[in-house]
Amino acid sequence: MITSVLFDLDGTLLDTAGDFVDIIQVMRAERGLPPAPEDQVRSRVSDGSIGMLCAAFELNPQAPGFHELREDFLQRYDRQLAVHTRFYPGIEALLDWLDSEGLPWGVVTNKLSRFSVPLLDAMGIGQRCASLVCPDQVSQSKPHPEPLLKACVEMGVEPRDSVFIGDHLRDIQAGRAAGMLTVAALYGYLPPGDDPSTWQADHSIHEAAALHPWLMQLRQQEK
Repeated sequence: MITSVLFDLDGTLLDTAGDFVDIIQVMRAERGLPPAPEDQVRSRVSDGSIGMLCAAFELNPQAPGFHELREDFLQRYDRQLAVHTRFYPGIEALLDWLDSEGLPWGVVTNKLSRFSVPLLDAMGIGQRCASLVCPDQVSQSKPHPEPLLKACVEMGVEPRDSVFIGDHLRDIQAGRAAGMLTVAALYGYLPPGDDPSTWQADHSIHEAAALHPWLMQLRQQEK
């Protein structure tokens, strides 16, 4: 019986790429560089600031000045982390339904609390979220199951009765290791060349709006 739902954050619950792209384009312009291809940045969102900056500036993390570049990026993101960020279509209706059904939902992300907490608050869901687990709150982050198990403890639910939805292989690996039903969010920030068919997710969706009817059907089948 499904009693709770957990989401990855970037690329699953929220489309955050617009803010990252905007910041990077401004940084490039200030350095006399042309705009970076948006897809080049979006496809690396799941790799965090290091991955996005490596792609956008064609650098490696050991390059001279990379640390300063990253600090500049993070400080800018601190100041404008919810300017262009949006819910994926259908997510808000899904959260309303989960609340109406009395099903707790939470977020398990590899995004630091420094950014995740104010982001959820800015999007108006910080108080509704039953659990938010970030990598600085656990000893091991995804793909290790520890963050998901911590979320289940905080929500008072059993992992076997939970669904975890994410747009990266590590999300599916973490969910499987925690004994949860897993859903691959193929509308998210899939890395170039990745093949989600090899992830071994229990279910896959191509648009966020498909989550709501799928979960409703699942609940009906269990009654």
